[in-house]
Amino acid sequence: MAKTYTRLDSYYAGAYWGPRKETPEECARRAELFLASIAKVDPSFSRWFAQGRSRKDALKRPIDPSREALETRIRRGKDRQFDSLGYSVWAWNGAPDDYDACGFNFYCGAYSEAVSNCCVVNLPGRGPNAERVLSVPVLTGLVRSMVLAWEPDSALATSTMHRDAVTPDDNAQDFVGWLMYFSRSQGRVPPLPAPVRIEPVEDKGMLIVLTPERITPANPEHVDLGKRVHELLSRAGLLRPMSS
Repeated sequence: MAKTYTRLDSYYAGAYWGPRKETPEECARRAELFLASIAKVDPSFSRWFAQGRSRKDALKRPIDPSREALETRIRRGKDRQFDSLGYSVWAWNGAPDDYDACGFNFYCGAYSEAVSNCCVVNLPGRGPNAERVLSVPVLTGLVRSMVLAWEPDSALATSTMHRDAVTPDDNAQDFVGWLMYFSRSQGRVPPLPAPVRIEPVEDKGMLIVLTPERITPANPEHVDLGKRVHELLSRAGLLRPMSS
């Protein structure tokens, strides 16, 4: 008899912005602000390690969150062929269980029209860290930290399976998430149905929270709500391609 496998849902948060030429110093300033801010949001975000050849090797490579050390790391992450592709940094938080671990990567300083700048945090899917992190208060803090540090055009935090369930096939990159952010430059957020909450992020833009409980494609109300919000945001011109 053939084995059947259950697909595990995964969650992530991402901030995305278009071409923006920035120096390693400018990227380091933003990265320092981002890491200092998320460290206050949840213990899972308080320490990070660089990639290594193994888990043991990575744990010997803690990331210094000071601006000077981050600038050095960012310079090492420069694209070797094209200056216009900017800089990249990858990190992992050292959690012993892969499903309960977090990681992040960011690309900054890119000014080619062929690529996008972004900061993406892979979130824990199950375990004690997931129980804390996959909540509106923590994810709100995380997305706000992204917005204030990176000043993106848009951002979101969501379940990949819910995202796929509510995204029309012909708009495969126009994502609706559990939490979403749109900068003021992207347009005005329209009125949205309950229980959706809309709130400002200082003077940068607006944060949308789809539902107060953890979002899941197993809940048909979450799927229906996501589809309704997708249609309203699409009509308002706010949904534009982004990378996952």
